[in-house]
Amino acid sequence: MEPPKPSLRLLRQLSDRHVLGVLFEEPALTRAQIATRAGLSKPTVGESVRRLTEAGVVRDTGERTGGRGRAGTILDLVPDLGVALAVSIAPDGVRAEAVDVHGRVVSGATEGLALPTTPDRLERVLPEVVARAAAAAPGAVRVAVVSAADPVDRASGALVHLPDAPFLVGDLSPVPLLAPLVEGEVVVDNDVNWAARAELAAAGPDAAGGGELAYLYLDRGLGCAVVADGVVLRGARGLAGEVAHLVTTGPDGRAGPFTDVIGALGLREGGSTAVDIAAVLGLLEAGDGDAAAAATLDALASAVCGVLAALVALTDPAAVVLGGVWGSHPAFLERVARQVEAMPRRVALRPPAVREQPALAGARQEALRRLREHVVTGSAAR
Repeated sequence: MEPPKPSLRLLRQLSDRHVLGVLFEEPALTRAQIATRAGLSKPTVGESVRRLTEAGVVRDTGERTGGRGRAGTILDLVPDLGVALAVSIAPDGVRAEAVDVHGRVVSGATEGLALPTTPDRLERVLPEVVARAAAAAPGAVRVAVVSAADPVDRASGALVHLPDAPFLVGDLSPVPLLAPLVEGEVVVDNDVNWAARAELAAAGPDAAGGGELAYLYLDRGLGCAVVADGVVLRGARGLAGEVAHLVTTGPDGRAGPFTDVIGALGLREGGSTAVDIAAVLGLLEAGDGDAAAAATLDALASAVCGVLAALVALTDPAAVVLGGVWGSHPAFLERVARQVEAMPRRVALRPPAVREQPALAGARQEALRRLREHVVTGSAAR
């Protein structure tokens, strides 16, 4: 029995999606150029352009191609398709960026935070920053994607306060705060999860083992994202990857929670559970030329390897990305790699491919994807 043939409506929708996909990536093209890039016939593109023009998504710019031969009409997307917001809630402050359908950042706003931060302050700062970015954007806000430096409850999108959390002291719900400013959905996830998604996008679909990855974040805070079959595992409550209390090797050879081991090494900020980044970087600068610094770094690397051993045993990643200020430091990465060589089950280590605000980069990519899907599905419904 032959499989059923796709309906004419479905074929038209697929053609429209291909045409829009080309114009998302490269605006201002002729029908012939779109046909070449989309791999469609010129008549198919012509019909698709007609439908998308009637739907109010594509327009004739009024420009024509020059040069020899028949002049071509320059087509583009209409300018008022809206924007998507990528929002970062991090220890260094709140940032919101608006991106258009072409992936261009068209507006932004930021505000710093005093640490530790309370929900009361964030409840004021977060909507203010987002409102400023939205007001400066050329169009309505269709969707918002939020990256937060805290665990995120899967059901509600609320930030979950855990014991010894160094950033937000208390719980916060970004979704109801931002919903009045956004036409569509407000999506919230942990910052390390977004950073891992940015790594997946940077690696590309053909990367060897790219769908099996662990991203260990070692900075002022500690976190981890586990990617299996190309999907970030979030856990039943969104708490997957919270490695601060994972039991590992301490400086005296005794087992203890990762965060306590860092405290025992004297690498916490005063009166806080946050990692003292300046102290760790000072040790790395001293390096093997200072026996005490080298011993502390070896103990810290051993604790990290204990965390890696658990990740490798439970998730079997193709590679582990060491991110964060001190996690991705070449001298520390090399020290950890030496100890990994002695592990029963070794794993490839590498620094992050995305170094500039990786969590915001991941949120921005998802915001753009959702905005484009909004345009595609909206045009099909008209």
